[in-house]
Amino acid sequence: MIDNTSDFRSDRIGSALRGENPTVMRRLDAGFAVIGDVQFLPGYSILLADEPGVERLSDLPRPRRLVYLADLDRLGEAVERACRAADPAFRRVNLEILGNKDPFLHAHVWPRFDWEPENLVQKPVWLYPPDHWRNERYALAPQHDAIRAAITAELDALG
Repeated sequence: MIDNTSDFRSDRIGSALRGENPTVMRRLDAGFAVIGDVQFLPGYSILLADEPGVERLSDLPRPRRLVYLADLDRLGEAVERACRAADPAFRRVNLEILGNKDPFLHAHVWPRFDWEPENLVQKPVWLYPPDHWRNERYALAPQHDAIRAAITAELDALG
């Protein structure tokens, strides 16, 4: 479980650059692959841009933007490989760059599974009930160490 007294959440990118963000799995070419704070879909990961102050993809110069998108492709494939190996009900990954809540460039990598509730499996993850986002039973914890390690190993293999 993440130490809730840590302030890394108030400066996710700065804390990653300083080596203080406990969710970082790997530094990539244009960002940080991090495991999500919530794990109701095991393997949920995020790609943080490594430039503080960058709010949207279009803020990056085109060459840097393409590197960031290549990192997103790499993280997406790593999550897919790790989740497919860990769970036969793995379905696919969804990649999203939204930026509606957090004012910094980041991309979500959501694994999707056949065991998800029928009313949600084909819909956006954001329609999951609020308790999935706040309940401690879905929080990143030691039971997620295996999927985290598998994603990290896949990132290394793809690197």
